[in-house]
Amino acid sequence: MKVIDDIHAFEKSDYSVVTIGTFDGVHIGHQTILKRVVDDAKSHDGKSTLITFWPHPRFILNKDPESLQLLSTFDEKVALVEEIGIDFILKIAFTPDFSRLSANQFVQNILVGGVATKQLYIGYDHHFGKNREGNIDFLKANASNYGFEVNEISKQEIDHVGVSSTKIRQTLQSGEIHMANSLLGRNYSLSGTVVDGNKKGRSIGYPTANVQIPESYKLLPADGVYAIRAQVQGLKLEGMLNIGFKPTVNGTERTIEAHLFDFNGDLYQEIIEIEFVRPIRKEMKFKSLEQLQKQLDIDKKTAIKLLYEA
Repeated sequence: MKVIDDIHAFEKSDYSVVTIGTFDGVHIGHQTILKRVVDDAKSHDGKSTLITFWPHPRFILNKDPESLQLLSTFDEKVALVEEIGIDFILKIAFTPDFSRLSANQFVQNILVGGVATKQLYIGYDHHFGKNREGNIDFLKANASNYGFEVNEISKQEIDHVGVSSTKIRQTLQSGEIHMANSLLGRNYSLSGTVVDGNKKGRSIGYPTANVQIPESYKLLPADGVYAIRAQVQGLKLEGMLNIGFKPTVNGTERTIEAHLFDFNGDLYQEIIEIEFVRPIRKEMKFKSLEQLQKQLDIDKKTAIKLLYEA
């Protein structure tokens, strides 16, 4: 798969099958659409393309962009889309100027002139162009003039699985990891750098990797303790992770701390990938480190059981 960020460099195909959207999280609904695009392209010996936007349009158009938390970084989205078999991702820079393109200009400049679209797959509720004037009805009314066919992804096709990026964000923010994972079709994950911490965990037999996420917009699940799987230094490990303010030691900043089972190496400055498998409990304040240690003993047993059952 190729990621192209200059439309003038796009490799046009004799039969280009296209879909458009932000596809945040690439959840099971997105996967259904992308697989249809791939299958259609293969059946006509053509190429499949996802046209997506970065930054996320809401970062540019929203009056409160810092409130938007995303399920996937752009690189994470690329990796997930590649697994499905899409040939090209056309990454369009979403700028104030771009947001002012009319629906007709978007179709003519991007879909027709840029990509040479033959088949377009689009959701029933997708809007594009200045003031969101473009939609499925606009496309169907003008498709013959544009020279491509429009395939509507119906409300029934999308809603029957009860999934949306918004719903997944809500389940993660309420700590319902198992539900989010079901809607994503995989375990929710994040990547970050292991940084130096206060080493309190080491003093009670539970050393932790303190994880710093570079993307401030990446959504973190609700504060609490989770059973996790992790990849770091080429190793696949299991463990448990706490998100929160560490009230037992009067923490003042929200942190991510992972305790990895059966691992004693140095991870500072290493990149770690973490998958959230199951929730264990909410974050709690204990009267002493000794009480915290006892609870962590219980948490570890719970995590091992949950990971075995997952």
